[in-house]
Amino acid sequence: MDTNQIIEYLKNKNTDKVKFAFADIDGVLRGKVIHLEKFIAGLQSGYGFCDVAFGWDSADALNTDIDATGWHSGFPDQQCFIDISTMRFIPWQNDLPFFLADFSQTDQGAAEVCPRTLLRRLQKKCTDMGFHAEFAQEFEWFNFKETSETIAGKHYRNLNPLSSGMFGYSVLRPSQNSEYYYDLFNELGKFDVPLEGLHTETGPGVYEAAIIHDEVLAAADKAVLLKASVKEIAAKHGLMATFMAKWNEQLPGCSGHIHQSLWDLEKKSNLFFNEEDPDKMSDLVKHYIAGQLYCLPYIMPFYAPTINSYKRLVEAAWAPTTVSWGLDNRTTALRVINQNEKLARLETRIPGSDTNPYLALAASLASGLYGIENRIPLHVPATRGNAYTQGLDKLPENLYDATMIMSKSPLPMELFGSAFINHFSKTRFWECKEQSRYVSDWELKRYFEII
Repeated sequence: MDTNQIIEYLKNKNTDKVKFAFADIDGVLRGKVIHLEKFIAGLQSGYGFCDVAFGWDSADALNTDIDATGWHSGFPDQQCFIDISTMRFIPWQNDLPFFLADFSQTDQGAAEVCPRTLLRRLQKKCTDMGFHAEFAQEFEWFNFKETSETIAGKHYRNLNPLSSGMFGYSVLRPSQNSEYYYDLFNELGKFDVPLEGLHTETGPGVYEAAIIHDEVLAAADKAVLLKASVKEIAAKHGLMATFMAKWNEQLPGCSGHIHQSLWDLEKKSNLFFNEEDPDKMSDLVKHYIAGQLYCLPYIMPFYAPTINSYKRLVEAAWAPTTVSWGLDNRTTALRVINQNEKLARLETRIPGSDTNPYLALAASLASGLYGIENRIPLHVPATRGNAYTQGLDKLPENLYDATMIMSKSPLPMELFGSAFINHFSKTRFWECKEQSRYVSDWELKRYFEII
């Protein structure tokens, strides 16, 4: 529907309000509920948000190290624009109309640091190169019989999981919480975040959901909305969901793997597949993989954006630690899946569930296209067997080192622009600085009495 049709449609539904949101640098949705008349009035001119939204971290602490906003800016409004193609209705909120927004139409600085706007630019570049990018992100997360109040009261310790035991692919466990389980599948489908599959993973109260693939920007939209929606649906059931990459050192981490393929613009031919190749791989996908491998060490914060991200990226924990690829190999950073043309794709396995989907998908697409543009040969052989034990190049092991590499290299600026990289780097250094100020339980236990 075009703008006029959407306005008429909403009026005919007798709705008096609309909800919309945009994703900040951490992928956290920030938005408003506005009156229908305000919605109509702002469709062309936009809706003002205080630019502090680009300076807050995930805990709403103001990052004083960045240029995009701060006391020096006076905190003016920046104009946010709704993307009418994202219209859907929130079934667990009485079918409230909902839209996603970004800052792609503004001539102010917000456009330079908006994650969705960044992915929009890469989407256009991909199309201009003659490719349709088909993507999907899948997520694992832990569920608890807790609320934000009870968790805070327990200081995030001794939490009560939704179910007990290490029971991946369980048929029993979801049946014991069937109302919540089927609400997730059904309500997300009604919200235009359709799931290909939903099942338990190994660990107490862990679920995994794979979203049905879509064009890259729509896929990122659905990934962002899945994370927010799961939390809202869980709260309706008196539960809490966490998408931390590693909430407990004794339990598995939570991944956010990215599946991707390039097709012709008519979406008739999967350009990653070649029946004549011994591994069924086209030259295009080989360049795409080579590009991702080459760029990986320089853009790790896009895939692992938090201090906690790197607690998941350890050996023998079902997460990659090396610059590697393989054929259906779950120990490598990149996994080729190519049994047939329809399903042939590349899985980037580095991201955890704590990623900002707009940035994680942008990193995958940009680095893959870089390999195609520069015709980078795939000299790195496919890893056979255990990638942890073969002496392969290691990925950065913490956020500070990863951000330092990103900020010092010209490559990320070439891929994403200097304005975005300068801003994003400063937000990741801020994260490191904030973490360094706090005394952990580990430090207390290790040093309080003995040292």
